[in-house]
Amino acid sequence: MTTSDSAAALSLDEELEFLRKGCVDLIEPADLKAKLKRAREQGKPLLVKVGFDPTAPDIHLGHTVVIRKMRHFQQMGHRVVFLIGDFTGMIGDPSGKKATRPALTRDEVMANAETYRRQIYKLLDPVTTEVRFNSEWLGTLGAEGMVRLCGKYTLARIMERDDFRKRWESHQPISMHELLYPLAQGYDSVALQCDVEMGGTDQLFNLLVGRDLMREYGQEPQVVLTMPLLEGLDGIEKMSKSLGNYIGIDEAPDAIFGKVMSISDDLMWKYYLLSTDRTPGQIEELRAEVANGKLHPMDAKRSLAKSIIADFHDAEAAERAEAEFRRIFSERQAPTDIETVTLEAGEGVMAVAKIVVAAGLAPSNSEARRLLEQGGVYVDDAKVADVKSALACTAGKSYLFKVGKRRFARISFA
Repeated sequence: MTTSDSAAALSLDEELEFLRKGCVDLIEPADLKAKLKRAREQGKPLLVKVGFDPTAPDIHLGHTVVIRKMRHFQQMGHRVVFLIGDFTGMIGDPSGKKATRPALTRDEVMANAETYRRQIYKLLDPVTTEVRFNSEWLGTLGAEGMVRLCGKYTLARIMERDDFRKRWESHQPISMHELLYPLAQGYDSVALQCDVEMGGTDQLFNLLVGRDLMREYGQEPQVVLTMPLLEGLDGIEKMSKSLGNYIGIDEAPDAIFGKVMSISDDLMWKYYLLSTDRTPGQIEELRAEVANGKLHPMDAKRSLAKSIIADFHDAEAAERAEAEFRRIFSERQAPTDIETVTLEAGEGVMAVAKIVVAAGLAPSNSEARRLLEQGGVYVDDAKVADVKSALACTAGKSYLFKVGKRRFARISFA
Protein backbone atom coordinates (compact mmCIF):
# COMPACT_ATOMS: atom_id res chain seq x y z
CA MET A 1 0.00 0.00 0.00
CA THR A 2 1.34 3.46 -0.86
CA THR A 3 0.36 6.93 0.26
CA SER A 4 -2.70 8.27 -1.55
CA ASP A 5 -2.96 10.62 -4.48
CA SER A 6 -4.25 13.25 -2.03
CA ALA A 7 -0.99 13.13 -0.10
CA ALA A 8 1.09 13.07 -3.29
CA ALA A 9 -0.63 16.27 -4.44
CA LEU A 10 0.55 18.08 -1.31
CA SER A 11 4.04 19.03 -0.24
CA LEU A 12 5.32 17.52 2.99
CA ASP A 13 4.72 20.79 4.83
CA GLU A 14 1.19 21.04 3.40
CA GLU A 15 0.36 17.50 4.51
CA LEU A 16 1.70 18.28 7.99
CA GLU A 17 -0.41 21.45 8.16
CA PHE A 18 -3.54 19.59 6.99
CA LEU A 19 -3.09 16.92 9.67
CA ARG A 20 -2.47 19.56 12.37
CA LYS A 21 -5.73 21.39 11.65
CA GLY A 22 -7.66 21.98 14.87
CA CYS A 23 -5.28 20.05 17.12
CA VAL A 24 -4.14 21.29 20.55
CA ASP A 25 -1.03 19.23 21.39
CA LEU A 26 1.41 17.77 18.90
CA ILE A 27 4.31 15.94 20.52
CA GLU A 28 6.56 16.32 18.66
CA PRO A 29 6.06 18.21 15.34
CA ALA A 30 9.56 17.28 14.15
CA ASP A 31 8.84 13.61 14.87
CA LEU A 32 5.63 13.66 12.84
CA LYS A 33 7.34 15.42 9.94
CA ALA A 34 10.12 12.82 9.98
CA LYS A 35 7.61 9.96 10.03
CA LEU A 36 5.62 11.49 7.15
CA LYS A 37 8.83 11.97 5.14
CA ARG A 38 9.85 8.35 5.71
CA ALA A 39 6.36 7.14 4.77
CA ARG A 40 6.66 8.96 1.44
CA GLU A 41 10.16 7.67 0.74
CA GLN A 42 9.39 4.06 1.65
CA GLY A 43 5.80 3.98 0.37
CA LYS A 44 4.75 2.66 3.78
CA PRO A 45 1.82 4.45 5.45
CA LEU A 46 1.84 5.41 9.11
CA LEU A 47 -0.19 3.41 11.61
CA VAL A 48 -2.55 5.79 13.42
CA LYS A 49 -4.49 4.58 16.43
CA VAL A 50 -7.37 5.96 18.46
CA GLY A 51 -8.88 4.01 21.32
CA PHE A 52 -12.52 4.12 22.35
CA ASP A 53 -13.90 2.51 25.48
CA PRO A 54 -17.51 1.53 24.66
CA THR A 55 -18.95 2.75 27.96
CA ALA A 56 -22.15 4.12 26.34
CA PRO A 57 -24.02 2.85 23.28
CA ASP A 58 -24.03 5.98 21.12
CA ILE A 59 -21.44 8.20 19.49
CA HIS A 60 -22.10 11.95 19.67
CA LEU A 61 -20.61 14.92 17.87
CA GLY A 62 -17.96 15.36 20.56
CA HIS A 63 -16.56 11.89 19.77
CA THR A 64 -16.40 12.69 16.07
CA VAL A 65 -13.80 15.44 16.55
CA VAL A 66 -11.03 12.86 16.77
CA ILE A 67 -12.79 10.46 14.35
CA ARG A 68 -12.79 13.23 11.75
CA LYS A 69 -9.05 13.63 12.29
CA MET A 70 -8.71 9.88 11.71
CA ARG A 71 -10.43 10.41 8.37
CA HIS A 72 -7.90 13.13 7.54
CA PHE A 73 -5.09 10.61 8.04
CA GLN A 74 -7.01 8.13 5.87
CA GLN A 75 -7.32 10.73 3.13
CA MET A 76 -3.54 11.04 3.21
CA GLY A 77 -3.24 7.29 2.67
CA HIS A 78 -2.31 6.21 6.21
CA ARG A 79 -3.54 3.16 8.14
CA VAL A 80 -6.16 3.93 10.74
CA VAL A 81 -6.89 1.57 13.62
CA PHE A 82 -10.17 2.11 15.44
CA LEU A 83 -9.31 0.38 18.69
CA ILE A 84 -12.23 -0.76 20.79
CA GLY A 85 -11.20 -0.99 24.43
CA ASP A 86 -13.21 -4.04 25.36
CA PHE A 87 -10.57 -4.88 28.01
CA THR A 88 -9.89 -1.34 29.28
CA GLY A 89 -13.61 -0.59 29.13
CA MET A 90 -14.10 -3.04 31.96
CA ILE A 91 -11.65 -0.98 34.06
CA GLY A 92 -13.21 2.37 33.17
CA ASP A 93 -11.08 5.35 32.18
CA PRO A 94 -10.57 7.50 35.30
CA SER A 95 -9.53 10.57 33.26
CA GLY A 96 -11.17 13.67 34.69
CA LYS A 97 -13.21 11.64 37.17
CA LYS A 98 -13.60 12.62 40.81
CA ALA A 99 -14.57 9.11 41.87
CA THR A 100 -14.04 5.52 40.79
CA ARG A 101 -16.19 4.64 37.79
CA PRO A 102 -18.43 1.58 38.07
CA ALA A 103 -17.05 -1.25 35.95
CA LEU A 104 -19.15 -2.50 33.04
CA THR A 105 -19.84 -6.16 32.42
CA ARG A 106 -18.33 -7.75 29.33
CA ASP A 107 -21.83 -8.13 27.82
CA GLU A 108 -22.46 -4.39 28.25
CA VAL A 109 -19.10 -3.51 26.71
CA MET A 110 -19.59 -5.79 23.68
CA ALA A 111 -23.15 -4.56 23.04
CA ASN A 112 -21.91 -0.97 23.02
CA ALA A 113 -18.92 -1.92 20.87
CA GLU A 114 -21.19 -3.35 18.18
CA THR A 115 -23.07 -0.03 18.04
CA TYR A 116 -19.75 1.82 17.69
CA ARG A 117 -18.73 -0.39 14.76
CA ARG A 118 -21.90 0.52 12.91
CA GLN A 119 -21.72 4.25 13.62
CA ILE A 120 -18.05 4.97 12.82
CA TYR A 121 -18.54 4.21 9.15
CA LYS A 122 -20.62 7.35 8.83
CA LEU A 123 -17.24 9.12 8.77
CA LEU A 124 -14.54 6.52 8.22
CA ASP A 125 -13.89 4.45 5.11
CA PRO A 126 -15.21 0.94 5.91
CA VAL A 127 -12.75 -0.68 3.50
CA THR A 128 -9.55 0.80 4.91
CA THR A 129 -10.53 1.15 8.58
CA GLU A 130 -8.99 -1.54 10.77
CA VAL A 131 -11.12 -2.39 13.82
CA ARG A 132 -9.25 -4.09 16.66
CA PHE A 133 -10.09 -5.08 20.25
CA ASN A 134 -7.44 -4.62 22.94
CA SER A 135 -8.43 -7.86 24.67
CA GLU A 136 -6.39 -9.49 21.86
CA TRP A 137 -3.18 -8.70 23.77
CA LEU A 138 -4.27 -7.46 27.19
CA GLY A 139 -6.51 -10.47 27.76
CA THR A 140 -3.61 -12.85 27.12
CA LEU A 141 -0.99 -10.88 29.05
CA GLY A 142 -1.69 -12.84 32.22
CA ALA A 143 -0.67 -12.06 35.78
CA GLU A 144 3.06 -12.37 35.09
CA GLY A 145 2.83 -10.12 32.04
CA MET A 146 0.87 -7.51 33.97
CA VAL A 147 3.48 -7.51 36.75
CA ARG A 148 6.25 -7.04 34.19
CA LEU A 149 4.27 -4.20 32.58
CA CYS A 150 3.88 -2.49 35.97
CA GLY A 151 7.65 -2.76 36.39
CA LYS A 152 8.10 -0.43 33.39
CA TYR A 153 6.55 2.58 35.18
CA THR A 154 6.70 4.19 38.61
CA LEU A 155 3.91 5.11 40.99
CA ALA A 156 5.38 8.61 41.23
CA ARG A 157 4.86 9.12 37.49
CA ILE A 158 1.29 7.79 37.63
CA MET A 159 0.49 10.14 40.52
CA GLU A 160 1.60 13.11 38.42
CA ARG A 161 -1.74 12.77 36.67
CA ASP A 162 -3.92 15.71 37.61
CA ASP A 163 -7.09 13.77 38.49
CA PHE A 164 -5.23 11.19 40.61
CA ARG A 165 -3.31 13.89 42.44
CA LYS A 166 -6.46 15.89 43.20
CA ARG A 167 -8.28 12.83 44.49
CA TRP A 168 -5.28 11.89 46.64
CA GLU A 169 -5.00 15.40 48.09
CA SER A 170 -8.73 15.57 48.85
CA HIS A 171 -8.65 12.08 50.44
CA GLN A 172 -10.93 10.59 47.77
CA PRO A 173 -10.45 6.85 47.19
CA ILE A 174 -8.39 5.61 44.24
CA SER A 175 -8.82 1.94 43.40
CA MET A 176 -5.73 -0.06 42.44
CA HIS A 177 -7.23 -1.13 39.12
CA GLU A 178 -7.55 2.53 38.08
CA LEU A 179 -3.78 2.91 38.30
CA LEU A 180 -3.48 0.17 35.69
CA TYR A 181 -5.57 2.03 33.13
CA PRO A 182 -2.82 4.33 31.73
CA LEU A 183 -0.44 1.35 31.54
CA ALA A 184 -3.01 -0.79 29.72
CA GLN A 185 -3.71 2.00 27.22
CA GLY A 186 0.00 2.58 26.77
CA TYR A 187 0.59 -1.11 26.13
CA ASP A 188 -1.94 -0.92 23.29
CA SER A 189 0.56 1.30 21.46
CA VAL A 190 3.35 -1.19 22.12
CA ALA A 191 1.26 -4.11 20.82
CA LEU A 192 0.28 -2.22 17.65
CA GLN A 193 3.67 -0.48 17.22
CA CYS A 194 1.89 2.81 16.59
CA ASP A 195 3.34 5.74 14.71
CA VAL A 196 0.66 8.16 15.93
CA GLU A 197 -1.93 8.02 18.71
CA MET A 198 -4.70 10.57 19.03
CA GLY A 199 -7.29 11.51 21.64
CA GLY A 200 -8.98 14.42 23.39
CA THR A 201 -6.98 16.83 25.50
CA ASP A 202 -8.14 14.97 28.61
CA GLN A 203 -6.21 11.94 27.31
CA LEU A 204 -2.79 13.64 27.10
CA PHE A 205 -1.31 11.86 30.12
CA ASN A 206 -2.42 8.43 28.90
CA LEU A 207 -1.06 9.10 25.40
CA LEU A 208 2.31 10.15 26.82
CA VAL A 209 2.46 6.94 28.88
CA GLY A 210 2.22 5.06 25.58
CA ARG A 211 5.11 7.11 24.24
CA ASP A 212 7.20 6.27 27.33
CA LEU A 213 6.35 2.56 27.27
CA MET A 214 7.32 2.25 23.61
CA ARG A 215 10.80 3.50 24.54
CA GLU A 216 10.90 0.97 27.40
CA TYR A 217 10.14 -1.82 24.92
CA GLY A 218 12.81 -0.61 22.48
CA GLN A 219 10.39 0.88 19.95
CA GLU A 220 10.37 4.26 18.27
CA PRO A 221 7.98 6.40 20.37
CA GLN A 222 4.66 7.35 18.87
CA VAL A 223 3.68 10.90 18.02
CA VAL A 224 0.93 12.22 20.29
CA LEU A 225 -1.81 14.42 18.87
CA THR A 226 -4.72 15.75 20.94
CA MET A 227 -7.92 17.36 19.77
CA PRO A 228 -10.04 19.92 21.68
CA LEU A 229 -13.01 18.85 23.74
CA LEU A 230 -16.18 20.10 22.06
CA GLU A 231 -18.56 22.02 24.30
CA GLY A 232 -22.15 20.86 24.29
CA LEU A 233 -25.26 22.84 23.41
CA ASP A 234 -25.00 24.85 26.64
CA GLY A 235 -21.63 26.21 25.53
CA ILE A 236 -20.13 25.48 28.96
CA GLU A 237 -19.68 21.80 29.73
CA LYS A 238 -18.01 19.17 27.54
CA MET A 239 -20.55 17.47 25.28
CA SER A 240 -21.94 14.53 27.22
CA LYS A 241 -24.97 12.27 27.11
CA SER A 242 -25.23 12.34 30.89
CA LEU A 243 -25.52 16.15 30.81
CA GLY A 244 -28.08 16.08 27.99
CA ASN A 245 -26.13 18.68 25.98
CA TYR A 246 -25.18 16.41 23.09
CA ILE A 247 -25.93 15.88 19.41
CA GLY A 248 -26.05 12.16 18.63
CA ILE A 249 -24.89 11.22 15.14
CA ASP A 250 -27.74 8.70 14.88
CA GLU A 251 -30.39 11.30 15.75
CA ALA A 252 -33.01 12.28 13.19
CA PRO A 253 -31.96 15.07 10.79
CA ASP A 254 -34.68 17.39 12.14
CA ALA A 255 -33.37 16.94 15.69
CA ILE A 256 -29.77 17.57 14.64
CA PHE A 257 -30.77 20.69 12.71
CA GLY A 258 -32.72 22.12 15.63
CA LYS A 259 -29.92 21.43 18.10
CA VAL A 260 -27.26 23.05 15.91
CA MET A 261 -29.46 26.11 15.48
CA SER A 262 -29.70 26.42 19.28
CA ILE A 263 -25.95 26.91 19.87
CA SER A 264 -24.55 30.41 20.35
CA ASP A 265 -23.14 32.41 17.44
CA ASP A 266 -19.68 32.36 19.07
CA LEU A 267 -19.68 28.59 19.62
CA MET A 268 -20.73 28.05 16.01
CA TRP A 269 -17.18 28.77 14.79
CA LYS A 270 -15.68 26.05 16.99
CA TYR A 271 -18.25 23.61 15.60
CA TYR A 272 -17.22 24.67 12.09
CA LEU A 273 -13.57 24.01 12.92
CA LEU A 274 -14.04 20.66 14.65
CA SER A 275 -17.18 19.23 13.05
CA THR A 276 -16.68 20.03 9.35
CA ASP A 277 -13.89 19.57 6.83
CA ARG A 278 -13.68 23.27 5.99
CA THR A 279 -10.17 24.67 6.22
CA PRO A 280 -9.30 27.35 8.79
CA GLY A 281 -8.97 29.81 5.89
CA GLN A 282 -12.46 29.04 4.59
CA ILE A 283 -13.90 29.37 8.09
CA GLU A 284 -12.21 32.76 8.58
CA GLU A 285 -13.66 33.98 5.26
CA LEU A 286 -17.13 32.93 6.40
CA ARG A 287 -16.59 34.58 9.77
CA ALA A 288 -15.51 37.82 8.07
CA GLU A 289 -18.70 37.81 5.97
CA VAL A 290 -20.77 37.56 9.16
CA ALA A 291 -18.72 40.30 10.84
CA ASN A 292 -19.15 42.75 7.95
CA GLY A 293 -22.86 42.04 7.55
CA LYS A 294 -22.68 40.25 4.19
CA LEU A 295 -23.94 37.04 5.78
CA HIS A 296 -26.45 36.71 8.62
CA PRO A 297 -25.29 34.48 11.53
CA MET A 298 -28.48 32.39 11.19
CA ASP A 299 -27.59 31.61 7.58
CA ALA A 300 -24.07 30.58 8.58
CA LYS A 301 -25.55 28.35 11.27
CA ARG A 302 -28.00 26.79 8.79
CA SER A 303 -25.06 25.96 6.55
CA LEU A 304 -23.27 24.35 9.50
CA ALA A 305 -26.32 22.26 10.41
CA LYS A 306 -26.72 21.05 6.82
CA SER A 307 -23.04 20.12 6.62
CA ILE A 308 -23.24 18.02 9.80
CA ILE A 309 -26.45 16.28 8.68
CA ALA A 310 -24.97 15.53 5.24
CA ASP A 311 -22.06 13.75 6.95
CA PHE A 312 -24.24 11.46 9.04
CA HIS A 313 -27.28 11.13 6.78
CA ASP A 314 -27.15 12.69 3.30
CA ALA A 315 -27.53 16.00 1.48
CA GLU A 316 -31.23 15.43 0.72
CA ALA A 317 -31.95 14.83 4.42
CA ALA A 318 -30.14 18.08 5.20
CA GLU A 319 -32.32 20.02 2.74
CA ARG A 320 -35.51 18.49 4.16
CA ALA A 321 -34.43 19.28 7.71
CA GLU A 322 -33.79 22.91 6.79
CA ALA A 323 -37.20 23.17 5.11
CA GLU A 324 -38.90 21.69 8.17
CA PHE A 325 -37.02 24.05 10.49
CA ARG A 326 -38.10 27.07 8.42
CA ARG A 327 -41.68 25.84 8.41
CA ILE A 328 -41.80 25.43 12.19
CA PHE A 329 -39.80 28.41 13.35
CA SER A 330 -40.17 30.97 10.57
CA GLU A 331 -43.80 30.19 9.73
CA ARG A 332 -44.69 29.23 13.33
CA GLN A 333 -46.21 25.88 12.37
CA ALA A 334 -46.08 22.56 14.18
CA PRO A 335 -43.91 19.73 12.78
CA THR A 336 -45.39 17.37 10.21
CA ASP A 337 -44.58 14.26 12.27
CA ILE A 338 -45.47 15.03 15.88
CA GLU A 339 -44.70 12.42 18.53
CA THR A 340 -47.85 10.93 20.07
CA VAL A 341 -47.88 10.07 23.77
CA THR A 342 -50.76 8.32 25.53
CA LEU A 343 -51.11 8.70 29.30
CA GLU A 344 -53.42 6.91 31.70
CA ALA A 345 -56.65 8.86 32.16
CA GLY A 346 -57.81 10.07 35.56
CA GLU A 347 -61.07 11.36 36.97
CA GLY A 348 -60.05 14.98 37.49
CA VAL A 349 -57.10 17.17 36.54
CA MET A 350 -53.33 16.76 36.38
CA ALA A 351 -50.70 19.44 36.87
CA VAL A 352 -49.11 20.57 33.59
CA ALA A 353 -45.65 20.08 35.11
CA LYS A 354 -46.52 16.48 35.93
CA ILE A 355 -47.84 15.88 32.39
CA VAL A 356 -44.63 17.28 30.90
CA VAL A 357 -42.54 14.84 32.95
CA ALA A 358 -44.86 11.86 32.37
CA ALA A 359 -44.68 12.46 28.60
CA GLY A 360 -40.88 12.53 28.66
CA LEU A 361 -40.69 16.20 27.65
CA ALA A 362 -38.61 17.06 30.74
CA PRO A 363 -36.41 14.81 32.90
CA SER A 364 -37.71 15.96 36.31
CA ASN A 365 -40.41 17.96 38.07
CA SER A 366 -37.91 20.71 38.90
CA GLU A 367 -36.91 21.02 35.25
CA ALA A 368 -40.59 21.10 34.20
CA ARG A 369 -41.27 23.89 36.70
CA ARG A 370 -38.24 25.81 35.45
CA LEU A 371 -39.54 25.58 31.88
CA LEU A 372 -42.95 26.79 33.00
CA GLU A 373 -41.44 29.70 34.94
CA GLN A 374 -39.47 30.75 31.86
CA GLY A 375 -42.56 30.63 29.64
CA GLY A 376 -41.28 27.66 27.68
CA VAL A 377 -44.41 25.49 27.75
CA TYR A 378 -47.30 25.90 25.31
CA VAL A 379 -50.53 23.91 25.25
CA ASP A 380 -52.61 24.11 22.08
CA ASP A 381 -50.49 27.10 20.98
CA ALA A 382 -51.15 29.07 24.20
CA LYS A 383 -48.37 29.82 26.68
CA VAL A 384 -48.89 28.33 30.13
CA ALA A 385 -48.36 31.29 32.44
CA ASP A 386 -48.92 29.68 35.84
CA VAL A 387 -46.58 26.96 37.13
CA LYS A 388 -49.53 25.53 39.09
CA SER A 389 -51.71 25.15 35.99
CA ALA A 390 -53.57 21.87 35.53
CA LEU A 391 -55.48 20.22 32.70
CA ALA A 392 -58.36 17.77 32.57
CA CYS A 393 -56.99 14.24 32.30
CA THR A 394 -60.20 12.36 31.61
CA ALA A 395 -60.42 9.77 28.86
CA GLY A 396 -60.55 11.25 25.37
CA LYS A 397 -58.79 14.52 26.25
CA SER A 398 -55.95 15.44 23.88
CA TYR A 399 -53.51 18.38 23.86
CA LEU A 400 -50.70 19.63 21.62
CA PHE A 401 -47.68 20.41 23.82
CA LYS A 402 -44.67 22.46 22.81
CA VAL A 403 -41.82 22.45 25.36
CA GLY A 404 -38.81 24.66 24.74
CA LYS A 405 -37.97 25.50 21.16
CA ARG A 406 -38.00 22.06 19.60
CA ARG A 407 -40.04 19.52 21.55
CA PHE A 408 -43.57 18.85 20.32
CA ALA A 409 -45.91 16.07 21.39
CA ARG A 410 -49.58 15.22 21.01
CA ILE A 411 -50.57 14.01 24.49
CA SER A 412 -53.77 11.99 24.82
CA PHE A 413 -55.46 10.44 27.84
CA ALA A 414 -57.01 7.01 27.56
